[in-house]
Amino acid sequence: MSFTPQAARDLQAALAQLMGSLKATAAKTAPAGRPIPQKPTEYQYTGDVFLEIFCNPNIWASPFAAKVLVTVRDDRIRLTTEAALSRLVEDVNQYLEQFG
Repeated sequence: MSFTPQAARDLQAALAQLMGSLKATAAKTAPAGRPIPQKPTEYQYTGDVFLEIFCNPNIWASPFAAKVLVTVRDDRIRLTTEAALSRLVEDVNQYLEQFG
């Protein structure tokens, strides 16, 4: 997959925004004692293959408990799996370290 450093930085920004939404959900509550709903995070990249990251921050108690749905597909195969958000953040950071 030709995942460029710029695409990785875009994903990194989307994950940072997701972390912020998760922290907001955990910290803020509406007058009735319920968390204020946050928008789901969706990231898509189209290159040699299609990559999609999806997470609904309203269903996780904290950023450290959160999982994201990862889909990778091309014209021959489609793979969908769940990954820990913290692990995905680490992997993207490690990928970007290669490019300085």
